Amino acid sequence: VQLVESGGGLVQPGGSLRLSCAASGTLVNFDTMGWYRQAPGKQRELVAVLTGGTSTNYGDSVKGRCTITRGDAKNTVWLQMNSLKVEDTAVYYCNGNNSALQIWGQGTQVTVSS
Repeated sequence: VQLVESGGGLVQPGGSLRLSCAASGTLVNFDTMGWYRQAPGKQRELVAVLTGGTSTNYGDSVKGRCTITRGDAKNTVWLQMNSLKVEDTAVYYCNGNNSALQIWGQGTQVTVSS
């Protein structure tokens, strides 16, 4: 199974982006899916995760600006990001896990710049 991200790109401060992540290959049911990010020279940090389809957890730096949702098939996840800031610039990684495995996507670059 692989996680494939899309939707990254260059956006101006204050703009919005919607990231998508879809599982491909062997069908897997993830208990939790979410997004993490890593900026140059910094550790990977939590952006948002969604467990069981309803329980969400957001990183402090994005609370109130991001919304995570999952598809009915529970192997797709989206991240709507609004009011983007320069400091949101990073590679965004999709993550899916259950009791047996944890999978990371390859990452998608988000650059916020004027």
